[in-house]
Amino acid sequence: MRFLPVNLTTLLVELADLDETLALFASLETDPVEGIVDMVPAARTLMIRFRAGKLTAETLAGEIATRDLSARIAPSDQLVEIPVRYDGEDLADVAELTGLSIEEVIRRHTESTFTVAFCGFAPGFGYLVGGDPALQVPRRQSPRTRIPAGSVALAGAFSGVYPQASPGGWQIIGTTPEKMWDLSRDPPALFQPGHRVRFFDMATRPVTASPAPVKAAALPGTATAAVTLKVLAAPMPALFQDLGRYGQTGQGVSSSGALDRGALQAANRVVGNVTGTPCLEIILGGFSFEASGRAVIALTGAPCPIAIRDATGRTFSADTYQPVSLESGDVVTVGQAPSGARSYLAIRGGFKVKPVLGSASTDTLAVVGPDPVTAGAVLIVEEESGALTSVSLTEAPAFAFPVPGETVTLDVVMGPRSDWFTEAGIASLSGQLFQVTPQSNRVGIRLSGETALERKDKAELPSEGTATGAIQVPHSGQPVLFLADHPLTGGYPVIGTVAEYHLDLAGQIPVNAQIRFRPVTTFADVRPAKA
Repeated sequence: MRFLPVNLTTLLVELADLDETLALFASLETDPVEGIVDMVPAARTLMIRFRAGKLTAETLAGEIATRDLSARIAPSDQLVEIPVRYDGEDLADVAELTGLSIEEVIRRHTESTFTVAFCGFAPGFGYLVGGDPALQVPRRQSPRTRIPAGSVALAGAFSGVYPQASPGGWQIIGTTPEKMWDLSRDPPALFQPGHRVRFFDMATRPVTASPAPVKAAALPGTATAAVTLKVLAAPMPALFQDLGRYGQTGQGVSSSGALDRGALQAANRVVGNVTGTPCLEIILGGFSFEASGRAVIALTGAPCPIAIRDATGRTFSADTYQPVSLESGDVVTVGQAPSGARSYLAIRGGFKVKPVLGSASTDTLAVVGPDPVTAGAVLIVEEESGALTSVSLTEAPAFAFPVPGETVTLDVVMGPRSDWFTEAGIASLSGQLFQVTPQSNRVGIRLSGETALERKDKAELPSEGTATGAIQVPHSGQPVLFLADHPLTGGYPVIGTVAEYHLDLAGQIPVNAQIRFRPVTTFADVRPAKA
């Protein structure tokens, strides 16, 4: 058992195999350690996030080191049957790799009873174990940029079903019409950890299509006195965000949330809301809306100019980080920010938005949360005012927002996979500048450096949990800095992770800025504290 640092509040426990991983996961769920916030099980690791005020990495490692890992989890009574058309693009390749006929591959796959070991990669993606060992095949050498939803695939000891169209390197052997992820279902993920799964061939056992659910007719709308904001322009869709979606890792759903949490909290304090109230995250300005009644708004984050035109046509400006009073008919236009990347719009009382899985955050990778806000949308303001406090006049940015061309320094905790890189690779992480490319988004900042980060070998890393701020290095050697919408698990080594106190700054770095990584630790295994 190894204990590897991820960041200042996250530990990666490396175990011998999947059985030990699941045994430790079950042990910590049955007899929890106070201070653990979240756990992400994977092929042979368990990533654990903890509260710094309750635990240290050393004391947590000491607690875990004494756990009995010999117990095995009893199989669930829940059996899920999945119909499959065995028409996958890689079916013939799988047959060749295994030395079996195509018919034998199908037979062995349908006669296996799998177990959902854990979920990750994407919401509803279950890693299935227990299949016929003869079907163990490596990932494709060249991953596909798009695998259709419903693809049934193999990789190593695992089988799985892609819940949505996404890139991937697994070997596709068939497709299923079943929806693996459906927000109208409770829970949305068809596969839950512990479920048993069997596949059957639709060529020999036809499936009768279920009738589509009939939607109830909408009731006639009633007049409302609530204030609304009608969106007039949104060059880039704005997104509802709050402080994140937690407790859903069992379904493969990461936390998401505002990329600059401090700016979101400040916007809410300015208007007197609870600090975690959903706001609109606006990218690069250009957003415009008309108010239907009196309201108080605030804009924080990237310092966009604010212009307000009243019903008489008079125009005046307003400042960021200050409360702004609106009257009916006022049109607000948010200009382009000279620095930073994201601004946060709060309104006193909050927006009336329906949470999804306990949060109003929009996760762009998982496609979970409220719809993006585009021109023509009408946003309703909550009328409930019981939790409101007085507006704050003393808010200010927590840091200077970076501009294109500027160099931003981010502190990095080395690990958990620094030892997968050569000394030259480690040196080149902090010894050069990385350009922020236009391919960056809420999933991650794609970087380009003059020197690729050199690995020791081309070994394949079993999928393991990844944290926000992880610097993941694919085979190209050009790193990706994961932001809030990153996948829950990943299969490339993470050389280091940006310290939590610099994540808000990372979320404000614009395209064409440069990043310098500054390691604040030297990589070493975490030593368990003695009881």
